[in-house]
Amino acid sequence: MILSRHERMIAKRYLLPGKGERFIFVVAAISFVAVMLGVMALVVVMSVMNGFRADLFDKIVGLNGHAVMQGYSGRLPDWREILEESRELDGVVSATPLIEQPLMASYSGRVEGVLARGMQVEDIRSNELINSNIIAGDMNLLTPGSNNVAIGSRLATALGAVTGGQISLISPQGRTTPFGTVPRIVSYDVAAIFEIGIYDFDKAFVLMPMEDAQTLLMLDDAVGMIEFDTVDPENVGEILEPIARNYAGQGVLTDWREMNTQLFDALAVERVVMFWVLSLIIIVAVFNILSSLIMLVRAKTRDIAILRTMGASRRSMMKIFLTIGMTTSGLGTLAGLVLGFVLLRYRQGVVNFVQTVTGQNLWDPSIRFITELPARTDPFEVLGIVALAMGSAFLFTLYPAFKAASTDPVQVLRYE
Repeated sequence: MILSRHERMIAKRYLLPGKGERFIFVVAAISFVAVMLGVMALVVVMSVMNGFRADLFDKIVGLNGHAVMQGYSGRLPDWREILEESRELDGVVSATPLIEQPLMASYSGRVEGVLARGMQVEDIRSNELINSNIIAGDMNLLTPGSNNVAIGSRLATALGAVTGGQISLISPQGRTTPFGTVPRIVSYDVAAIFEIGIYDFDKAFVLMPMEDAQTLLMLDDAVGMIEFDTVDPENVGEILEPIARNYAGQGVLTDWREMNTQLFDALAVERVVMFWVLSLIIIVAVFNILSSLIMLVRAKTRDIAILRTMGASRRSMMKIFLTIGMTTSGLGTLAGLVLGFVLLRYRQGVVNFVQTVTGQNLWDPSIRFITELPARTDPFEVLGIVALAMGSAFLFTLYPAFKAASTDPVQVLRYE
């Protein structure tokens, strides 16, 4: 929409408050602030929701893979055969044998429930998620037969454990005696402490070499499961369909969606609901723009009539008032984007500040899974938010612009 010189001058004049028009200016200013807050809220909330889902996906998949084949009764005797066949499939990036078993852990009289995980040493060394989040100790000390383990940071805090200390794992699968089964208790040295960033994992994980886990759980040469990473997480079921079919008698294949169905479904629903609820802020702001333009048209009816008699066309009047409405919305949208990106940049500092001021824990990791507030901005979503703000402003500005353009100078000036 290209404006001529005189149209730009008139639009600029009407954007600024005139004598007796300060109330109209206040309404327009409120509209600007409302658009700014609406755009800011949408950008911040959608980015946080995206970041929450992406962070959960990255960390959950980083530990559990895109899919897991779990053996019946917790055993996969032919796991080497499954590994070889799966690694030959197109689309399979890696296949990792694992042992996982809920146990009890004791340290200096404190007892906590844990999830013992056994992995091959080469898989432990190559797991970037774990090795990039070591906060104490050395993962290289985890070797078969060393009786060394690595534990999560929250578990270390709950037990009071430190590197170099000794933790005891208690397994219910112990020796059978005339008085019943005696639990198996094995002590291990804490070689490293890691913090993945997901509360449930950091609170429960005890990582050890697979050979040590087999000895502890008396599995002989069997493993409990095999996790798979693929090139396309969305089509993991199709990629691994031959494995699920050929070994249906030995175990069940579960993908990342099935393992976390409730969590990711809840996030998807909340994301959609939050978008539409926060969009109402922008709609309300656009109604304010509509009302301020209607008042402006009523206040400028005589000026419009005079401009029409001087040769201004209906098209010029529409362009002038469309420009006024779109300028208010555009400036509010731009300010909202800037403020939203600033808040995202310093989001954790803002959360910490509010927690300090209110004395409330706004981000409890035990409830929200992730230890810090995540964010990931989607450029296409930002464009959609901008389109929503500008598009709705354009539609709502058409009516007052049309009323201004349809002003009859004869009727307005007949008694002047």
